[in-house]
Amino acid sequence: MDYRQLGHSGLRVSTLTLGTMTFGGRGNFAKVGATDVDAATRQVDMCLDAGVNLVDTADIYSDGLSEEIVGKTLRGRRDRVLLATKARMPMGDGPNDAGLSRHHLIRSCEASLRRMETDYIDLYQVHEWDGATPLEETLDALDHLVDSGKVRYIGCSNYAGWHVMKALGISALHGYQRFVSQQIYYSLQARDAEYELVPVALDQGVGILVWSPLAGGLLSGKYRRGQEGPEGSRHLTDWNEPPVRDEEQLYDIVDALVEIAEAHDVSPAQVALAWTLGRPGVASVVVGARTEEQLADNLGAADLRLDDAERTRLDELSAPPLLYPYWHQAKTSSDRLSEADLTLLGAHI
Repeated sequence: MDYRQLGHSGLRVSTLTLGTMTFGGRGNFAKVGATDVDAATRQVDMCLDAGVNLVDTADIYSDGLSEEIVGKTLRGRRDRVLLATKARMPMGDGPNDAGLSRHHLIRSCEASLRRMETDYIDLYQVHEWDGATPLEETLDALDHLVDSGKVRYIGCSNYAGWHVMKALGISALHGYQRFVSQQIYYSLQARDAEYELVPVALDQGVGILVWSPLAGGLLSGKYRRGQEGPEGSRHLTDWNEPPVRDEEQLYDIVDALVEIAEAHDVSPAQVALAWTLGRPGVASVVVGARTEEQLADNLGAADLRLDDAERTRLDELSAPPLLYPYWHQAKTSSDRLSEADLTLLGAHI
């Protein structure tokens, strides 16, 4: 297992992170998974043995049950992992039971600490944008949580590029703790993050944690052109997270993943994960699984190395179109581009 610096911080994280959305199975999250304490403990055992040092959860996962299970699995070994969780989503029916207000953030953090049976959270992430709460209030509350010792680092998730930059600017202006990471959707199925979020990561030193690197299973090799998906699956029917805008492109990518996987004697999922791990700015990829077999396969991606030809093939099949102003920059700015600019424009000049 390799370890990478998390953004502009001194924290080193394993290139694979254990995601725990499958833990619990309460409410709508039963559709994702229903891993109980015993099975979750075995997954944590497997990850620790493989060198994984970051476990990621959220208060909204199974309405807090995921955090409770994570806490139980880490009894007696809390110091062996970095623990990340998130807050912002509704955790009740009251008018202040959601969002990124000082009231909700501090209350949510304290509830997460109780559920996870820990005194501190290594990485506390705001789970989604809240345009109704001033960023100054949110960042001041996060700063307070760090000063109080309840949180050690802070990050954001699902922010737009201008949201990230505005937050970093406010932190610099007021001396608040700054985001060291952003957890984003990024995969071969949709490379939208390359327009703004990846360049921001490189330019501003914000580490990238990737959620759903297999596009909710679409890149696992189980979904093939002209074939029905796995039993009980809803992708490409009524499930739209992530949305699929070009089915034919998706199947072209899957065909390539299958072919490359056969050459390496690995699974298509491992190839997709290895591609993501090789992208600029990526610190760690969050992997979760319904079964121990799936988790073992995902963990194998840490050792897979794709050659330049394989990467180029996947890059070309999945390349995002150049939107404005990027196509204009590619035509007129190629003489003065930064490393951050080149993550998107490099293939076009």
